[in-house]
Amino acid sequence: MVLQCGRFSLPLDSPLVMCVLNVTPDSFSDGGRYPGPSAAAEYAQRMFEDGAAIIDVGGESTRPGAKPVSEQEELDRIMPVLERLAGFAAPISVDTRRTGIMREVLAAGASMINDVDALSADGALALLAGSGAAVCLMHKQGDPARMQDAPYYRDVVAEVRGFLAERVDAARAAGIGAARIAIDAGFGFGKNLEHNLALLRGLPHFCDLGVAVLAGVSRKSMLERITGRPVGERLAASIAAALLAVQGGARIVRVHDVAETRDALAVWSAVRGKA
Repeated sequence: MVLQCGRFSLPLDSPLVMCVLNVTPDSFSDGGRYPGPSAAAEYAQRMFEDGAAIIDVGGESTRPGAKPVSEQEELDRIMPVLERLAGFAAPISVDTRRTGIMREVLAAGASMINDVDALSADGALALLAGSGAAVCLMHKQGDPARMQDAPYYRDVVAEVRGFLAERVDAARAAGIGAARIAIDAGFGFGKNLEHNLALLRGLPHFCDLGVAVLAGVSRKSMLERITGRPVGERLAASIAAALLAVQGGARIVRVHDVAETRDALAVWSAVRGKA
């Protein structure tokens, strides 16, 4: 299996690391960390050297409680970073749910769209179908501002899998090949701790959809609920969660701590005889 991201073809024989790069003031872990596009681009280069296979750039926080920003503000945050990453040696993903943003960043060289709304915006499916870029289709329940108020499911694994199966079918019907699609169960996006744990245990049920499974559990509040540690002290828990995700079938893990996660995955792969 490979993930086709524009001109990049990423083998998925071993799990890949996607690096989180939020150019926002209010993201839950790294908001405000990169005050300008040069700092963001330098960080992307360091993370690539540390082993990141994909750099995921976000210009709008979708953490629980976050308020939306205007499309222009999101563009103003993302585009200068993309300009500095032109010709980058790894795929640049952009984390956005707006078709207008997708159009601009794809024209600027982005090779993947990571969409918390799973390409449900008007025109998004057609745009991605004609682009050659990869897409990550994510599940969430509710809007970021209130999605953690009282999330409820009868069967979280079945419901999330069913939603993602429908979105994969819609993407493929629009002309997006399976090799260009990843799916994300959306840990923490309208889920409580019990839902998140059930999804982590249930990841094998997502692997038969014929596309790459991506897991983003790095530093999330579910880990605070388990360990009691604040966001800056969740490295060990994040690595443990990433390893559990790949054991369950995830082929891509979206993380903040690239080098440490890469080393843990190297040990995991060596033990399995895939070093």
